[in-house]
Amino acid sequence: METRFKLTRLVRTQSSEIYLIWDGDRRVGQVDIHFAHDTIHATVIFEADLTVGEEEELLAQIDDDVVSSYLPRFEREDFVAHVFRGEEISRYTDCSGPMDDIEDEEEGREE
Repeated sequence: METRFKLTRLVRTQSSEIYLIWDGDRRVGQVDIHFAHDTIHATVIFEADLTVGEEEELLAQIDDDVVSSYLPRFEREDFVAHVFRGEEISRYTDCSGPMDDIEDEEEGREE
């Protein structure tokens, strides 16, 4: 089945995963998923306006592609998703050097 959204994993641990959400080449959000035994919790942050139908489609895709691969619907207690609307205003890291140096390095890689 063809899906509209692309999920790109950023982080995976034993009990959680973080994905960026793409609609074509446009980043539309991020989802943080936490696996707590038989209940899975997700925090979805939309960076773009989506219709209710598009939100439902995306949540179903997250369930099918990620959550159900960890624990199928018939084996889990619940899948709880908290949905927010927001924007990334900055990024912080504790690596050495100013953030401008990091951004310059990233821009150099894209060229």
